[in-house]
Amino acid sequence: MLEPVKTTWSMAAQATLHCLTGCAIGEVLGMVIGTALGLHNAATVVLSIVLAFVFGYGLTMRGVLKAGLTFRQAFGVALAADTVSITVMEIIDNAVVVAVPGAMDAGLTSLLFWASLAFSLVVAFVVTTPVNYWMIGRGKGHAVVHQYHH
Repeated sequence: MLEPVKTTWSMAAQATLHCLTGCAIGEVLGMVIGTALGLHNAATVVLSIVLAFVFGYGLTMRGVLKAGLTFRQAFGVALAADTVSITVMEIIDNAVVVAVPGAMDAGLTSLLFWASLAFSLVVAFVVTTPVNYWMIGRGKGHAVVHQYHH
């Protein structure tokens, strides 16, 4: 574990935006694929969650691999940096989309589908930023990635 660091809300927001980028790519892709294939809502949510983790970890790994880490080391950093953040985001954004009446069944051409998905990501950002603030301040989460930034 790293030493606790002086954390700012800006740092937490930046970490959350980084995490949200990977999550959003996976979440949107999963929702689009699941909806286009006519998958059951539960299967669509599971696909979205899996892809959110894949893309979330992938974005972090991309950066730390450039810093010279091996694939195994980069994966370990990604797990430490992103697991809690992605988990919180996925719980929140999927709960919001599922809670919006008709959103999951609205279809890809529906404003309801896209608006609920966008809204869910905004809510996930708002809820996850304080989590990242707390973790960074304790030398956890995205704090483990900062040493690899140039």
